[in-house]
Amino acid sequence: MSAKAPSSNNGTAPGRGPVVCVFCGASSGTSPAHLAAARTLAQILHNNNISLVYGGGTVGLMGELARSLVALSGPSSVHGIIPAALVKYEQSHDPSDALSHKIDEKIYGKTTVVKDMHTRKQMMAREVIDGGVGGGFVALSGGYGTLEELMEVTTWNQLGIHGMPVVVFNVDGYWDGLLQWVRNAVSAGFIAPGNAGILVEALSAEEVVTCLKEYVNAEGRFKLKWDEQ
Repeated sequence: MSAKAPSSNNGTAPGRGPVVCVFCGASSGTSPAHLAAARTLAQILHNNNISLVYGGGTVGLMGELARSLVALSGPSSVHGIIPAALVKYEQSHDPSDALSHKIDEKIYGKTTVVKDMHTRKQMMAREVIDGGVGGGFVALSGGYGTLEELMEVTTWNQLGIHGMPVVVFNVDGYWDGLLQWVRNAVSAGFIAPGNAGILVEALSAEEVVTCLKEYVNAEGRFKLKWDEQ
């Protein structure tokens, strides 16, 4: 968790509609279903006038999602936030060209390079919170980083740091194991039954937006104050 919690203000940012933060892999996966899901999610975000903030990569699912949404909604619809150390791994990069990491904004949207992972995650969370109703956090398929980011915003919701939706887009059963773990944790007494619904499942891109719009915060969330010094 970052040292300073994201603002809990749920007001809509001036001049901008809802913002969704999508966590997803810098790889494409072995099944074409994952890339197809990224493209479909971009179409649904476009249809609903929802902006995207994401990890700033140009490769894998991250790149596919950003390119697809920019092609539909324009560069202002996408903001990528990437730590400097990950630029050469998560962005198309030519070691012989020192400027090759610079992204074409007309293709990928705006990119901000930050100093570390904590800054990246805090900035993404702030954009979602400030975007207000209709936004939230969504996980497409991904690896360790995607899971870690998903679990952090889930925990932040439980602790009352934010009250935004947390949705898993479960493509081809990719997240079945995680959803089963939640059920096991509830039955084993490590997650309160009243908090079982913090993380919700969507089986299609259309259902992702429905989950964002209809999300109800779990009754077991902690009523903690994070803005006090």
